[in-house]
Amino acid sequence: MLADRLIHLDLSPLFISLKTGIAATVVCFFAGILAAGKVTGMPPKKRALADGFFTLPLVLPPTVAGFFLLLIFSRRRPFGIFLYEELNIKVVQTWLGCVIAATVIAFPLMYRNARAAFEQVDKNLIYAGRTLGMTEREIFLKVLLPSAKPGIVSGTVLTFARALGEYGATSMLAGNIPGKTGTVSQKIAMVMQDGDYVTAGIWVAAVLMIAFFALFLMNLAAGKGRRQGKRRDGGISGESSGENGAR
Repeated sequence: MLADRLIHLDLSPLFISLKTGIAATVVCFFAGILAAGKVTGMPPKKRALADGFFTLPLVLPPTVAGFFLLLIFSRRRPFGIFLYEELNIKVVQTWLGCVIAATVIAFPLMYRNARAAFEQVDKNLIYAGRTLGMTEREIFLKVLLPSAKPGIVSGTVLTFARALGEYGATSMLAGNIPGKTGTVSQKIAMVMQDGDYVTAGIWVAAVLMIAFFALFLMNLAAGKGRRQGKRRDGGISGESSGENGAR
């Protein structure tokens, strides 16, 4: 019975979930790093306000976030009307809606991990980079980002895992259209309602394996990043000390 289910299993929910997770992770990666870099340099009051705004989807129920997204992108609302009539972009009940919902829900994980990683970077490394004549952009790209690599890698993997399993906001914004917006999480809920525990168990096992593999890769990458970071930090500090000694 199980073998027969596996042979005739519709894999479209898995492909949709993977596509959605990858697309959302790419957006969150760049947006999260950019937001974390900006917030880290803000004054305390502005930083607290911005941090609360960027972290809000993490503490809100996903259906609440989905409600707000539906208000924004609905074709009955001004922004949704503009997107559809002027740019021919439809968000509600489309795969784009899946990506937007997953991005909003998963973004705080990327942002908070990147921000925490930036805040833990030794300030002396930044000062050393300035001593060596590096611009702020070079310091960000060559000192701050490499030193924060373990946290960024962790945030990226957690973001992917969260986007892969997103359900509430996706259901509100994109619906559950088989072969179009039907993700693994929605498929599990649907077959459970039908009492099909075998199919639900197959999808649960698939998600568990993907999530575990992602966390395994995260731990490997984070450990390697820490070792490389220590060697890099020692090299920068040594260069700075040598230049200061020469002066």
